[in-house]
Amino acid sequence: MKIRNKILIYFSSTVIALSAFSLALIYLLFYEYREEEFQQQQNEKIKYTVGLVTEFKQMSEELAQLLDAQDIHDFYDEKLLIFNSQKELIFSSLDSLPIAKTKQILNNLSPATQWVETKEEDYDLVGVYVENKGKTYYGISKAYDASGYSKLYFLRNVLIGIFISISVVVILVSLYLSNIISKPITKLAEKLNNYNLGDEHAEMLTVNTTSYELEFLTERFNELLGRTKEAFAFQKNAINHISHELKTPIAVLVSEMERAQATDNEKSLKSELEGLTNQAKSLGEIINVLLEISKIESGQELAIETVRLDEIILDSLEDLQVIYPDFFFDLNFHPTVFDEEQLNIRANRMLIKQAIQNLLLNAISYSSTGNAEILIDCSESNPCVRISNKGAGVSREEAGQLFRHSFRGQNSSGKIGFGLGLVLAKKIFDFHHATIKYQNPTPERNEFEICF
Repeated sequence: MKIRNKILIYFSSTVIALSAFSLALIYLLFYEYREEEFQQQQNEKIKYTVGLVTEFKQMSEELAQLLDAQDIHDFYDEKLLIFNSQKELIFSSLDSLPIAKTKQILNNLSPATQWVETKEEDYDLVGVYVENKGKTYYGISKAYDASGYSKLYFLRNVLIGIFISISVVVILVSLYLSNIISKPITKLAEKLNNYNLGDEHAEMLTVNTTSYELEFLTERFNELLGRTKEAFAFQKNAINHISHELKTPIAVLVSEMERAQATDNEKSLKSELEGLTNQAKSLGEIINVLLEISKIESGQELAIETVRLDEIILDSLEDLQVIYPDFFFDLNFHPTVFDEEQLNIRANRMLIKQAIQNLLLNAISYSSTGNAEILIDCSESNPCVRISNKGAGVSREEAGQLFRHSFRGQNSSGKIGFGLGLVLAKKIFDFHHATIKYQNPTPERNEFEICF
């Protein structure tokens, strides 16, 4: 069922049910009040009549006409019976209205039970035990409350009219409110239905609403879409990722093998083979990096340990020195004196090494000189690494897209690559809750800053 219909049904049915209950309660209270008020009037009539019987007992033949002449105490369609202490009839009104329960009421009346009330069809029937001037009397009154029932029927019709009016207004208001409330939800559902997950350039969802819950839902869904896009993009570019990440270690292996092939010295050859073994291990580490990322993407926890940040950087520089022997990295620390414990970070050694190596390769590829700078900043409690080089920078518009899959800036023209190194590096830093950002302090300088 649509949420609009649910709101309409739940709201309108609740309000209508409460209205029906309230109006029914008003009717029942008035019904009970009418009955109680009329029976009290009957009681007063009986007591009044007993008083007249006592006062004018010598006028027994004319008593009936005298009592019936008291219009102010008469009811419409009434029968009144008065009995003495022996429960013998001493007065009966002139009405021919029969009372079927006379004997039953008389049997129930006593000094202990001075009031009996019941009904015969729409007639109110009461029996009263009365003491007047030291004598005991029993009175029975059966009467039809024409005025009370007339008011009761009028009230019933008014309440029914009010109920119908309230129901119509509530349904119309419910329709209006359900449309307002469900409109942004319906729009969000339509956008979700039309959203193409396969479109890498599809914009994030936006919903024009002031509802905190919908804004939060949209924000969380966009976050999920972003994660899904990244996962799809990573899967889609898996082959490119593999070729990109394996290119460097394979190049190292080839370089070492060519060097070993040109060596005639057995001792030197043994040393070269040891280097090849180390490079093969490095290649295995790269494969493990890709497998580790795949595990993390599938929801497994990241295996971390305490590692030295400077050692990881030095290991990466040593690996790159084999392929780029003519390129020089100037490694510095700031400040010159600091607590070396600040260099310890909690990380997955393989992944962090691969991410830093990707940034170093990027510095080599886009440097206009034969060198780059690495600064390890320990001035704060958490270390930061800045890798900078001289070379053509990227525009402000391009800087915001550097970490997107397959994006390459204008400064990459003529350079081999897939535009995946920075994407993988950012993904790894995100796994470690580290931040990476690009900036160009001057037009001819590029700098990446990583803070753990």
